[in-house]
Amino acid sequence: MKVGVLALQGDFREHCRVLAQLGATPAEVRTPEELRDVDALVIPGGESTTIAKLAGAHGLVEPIRERAAAGLPMLGTCAGMIVMARRVDAGAPLLDLVDITVRRNAYGRQVESFETDVEVRGIPEPVRGVFIRAPQVEDVGPEVEVLAEHEGRPVVARQGNLVVASFHPELVGEIRLHEYLLARA
Repeated sequence: MKVGVLALQGDFREHCRVLAQLGATPAEVRTPEELRDVDALVIPGGESTTIAKLAGAHGLVEPIRERAAAGLPMLGTCAGMIVMARRVDAGAPLLDLVDITVRRNAYGRQVESFETDVEVRGIPEPVRGVFIRAPQVEDVGPEVEVLAEHEGRPVVARQGNLVVASFHPELVGEIRLHEYLLARA
């Protein structure tokens, strides 16, 4: 199975390493042509405004929306959650895919980063998450299933073939959200 990792900026290599560990063939995605060849897509963390600017410049926004509507499984982590959200507090949505409202950097500044275990519905053991300037889900629409919470707030959610997480699982070698994605591909 070929899984694309949006490689516009940020540290996408850790996602590639996790996907390879799971037996998938990771592929960097920077163009609509590269997107056409994948069976699933990961949108990693980084800086959401930079991702938005580069996705627009590379002509990826509409092709990603089209592939999502056609059923392509996608996982968005941290900034990936922000660009997949339908509503962004104090900002404009990019992909408008998941019926959630997010607030950027809601878990604090870089120095307030933390790790914690998160109980995710459908995954038997807790998932380790790294929260770095992480977005917070403020509200979810009726089609969104909350899969995990931290301190009463959603941190993992699913809408159909789309999964989003407020945190980085890949930074600590956590593989289970990627496994969850692959099971849907």
